[in-house]
Amino acid sequence: MATVLEKTHPPFRNEPVRTFSDPAERAAQAAAIERFLAQSERRYPIIIGNERLTPEPAVPSVTPAEPTRYAGWYYEGTPQLADRAIAEAEKAFASWSKVPWEERADLLFRAAAAMRARKDDFNASMIVEVGKPWVEADADTAEAIDFLEFYAREALRLGGRQSIVPSPLPEDNWLEYLPLGVGAVLPPWNFPLAIMAGMTTAAIVTGNTVVLKPSPDSTIIAAGFVDLLIELGLPAGVVNFLPGGADVGERLVEHPRTRFVSFTGSMAVGLHINEVAAKPREGQVWIKRVVAEMGGKDAIVVAADADLDAAADGIVASAFGFSGQKCSAASRAIIEEPVYDALKAKVLERIAKLEVGDPVESANVAVGPVVNEKAHQRIQRAIARALEEGGRVAAGGKAADRAGYFIEPTIVENVTPEKTLAQEEVFGPVVAFIKARDFDEALTIANGTKYGLTGGLFSRDPAKLERAAREFHVGNLYLNRKCTGALVGVHPFGGFNMSGTDSKAGGHDYLLLFVQAKAIARKR
Repeated sequence: MATVLEKTHPPFRNEPVRTFSDPAERAAQAAAIERFLAQSERRYPIIIGNERLTPEPAVPSVTPAEPTRYAGWYYEGTPQLADRAIAEAEKAFASWSKVPWEERADLLFRAAAAMRARKDDFNASMIVEVGKPWVEADADTAEAIDFLEFYAREALRLGGRQSIVPSPLPEDNWLEYLPLGVGAVLPPWNFPLAIMAGMTTAAIVTGNTVVLKPSPDSTIIAAGFVDLLIELGLPAGVVNFLPGGADVGERLVEHPRTRFVSFTGSMAVGLHINEVAAKPREGQVWIKRVVAEMGGKDAIVVAADADLDAAADGIVASAFGFSGQKCSAASRAIIEEPVYDALKAKVLERIAKLEVGDPVESANVAVGPVVNEKAHQRIQRAIARALEEGGRVAAGGKAADRAGYFIEPTIVENVTPEKTLAQEEVFGPVVAFIKARDFDEALTIANGTKYGLTGGLFSRDPAKLERAAREFHVGNLYLNRKCTGALVGVHPFGGFNMSGTDSKAGGHDYLLLFVQAKAIARKR
């Protein structure tokens, strides 16, 4: 017999990602980019409850491919406005937490449909504001739609009384999930629509209310999503939109009425949030829950028996997609010595064909800019340090010769496992090539960092694949494919060790992080 969910909604399916090989799709996306650029003087207010606040001065969102170009303007909050936003969220929680699960899920279904109809416009905001290539932007929007569709179905599954073991006593028993309260949602800029939308809607579909503080590098994208939710009838105060700096984030995390913090970003910031949230404040009556997804030093291991063409494709896609600005990006290629030179040649051949440029100008751009001037300088320092420590540039190695924050796709070889480039996250288009004597050493090197987010192995040997499944210590392991591109529902995402709390976003466990279970027994 069909379940209620199956009767009302078809089974979950991932949203397809376009390649823009169709001329009509290319033309529609180009037109959307022009529409977005035409709105570069638009101001996006702070939203707290029913209020729209514009505390001057407005701040421009600088585009990384062309720093004299803006994606729009926004206003920065303050710790005092953070207090107001939390108060409004707490006020809204009193009613939103009582809204039936089905109604909250319906909001997400409708948001997914609206976003699907406006894919090109959401893509355009990412192509311009953070410099995402077209296909990467389309994948980001598709993932955001997936999160909305998947979490809506999960809410319908978790709503109401849950199945428990019958009691041997003369009593009725049940268990139900309750929302936590007010949360601080602190998303990253690198998946500025998908992760931001997923974090926000996971919290609200389970009955919580939030203060959303987007990254300063992707504020306009987040503002567009909040506008969509409000357009669809989201009650005031359920999502409060509060751009701002570190002082705003600090206040949201430490506030005694904040019940949970949902964060995606660097290891350093994630550890600080965990520390601040762990300290109870005056008037606080709960242990705050922290959901933290942090960095990675992800490795692709290539065994001597691997398909080298497939391995080269996987390394290039994983290392240089969105200029390596993914926590899942392959920043280490650990290669068994007998095939090292042959594989390197194949990778170099592929890198030479990558088009570096401004994604606004062409759908053919494969490698766009890094996100801002600070990142541009940091990545160049990381390359310079690698060379000081004995590394040797096999490709790239410097800023690209054009305006904007561009770094050439870079391979640094002669890197040993203890060197900085093999241990510290770079978050840019830089991959360390590391030789391993054999598969045993390769696996040891792969596990030899403080991170544990994603990893990959290319091998034809079933025994090696099985061993990696047991011993390669990462939250998301990919065998004979790239180590990026997790699909919602298919590859629940989250890492081990210093890569975070292994939240498994896009999986059946994720919404449980935003609820608390109440067991009730009633004597007959």
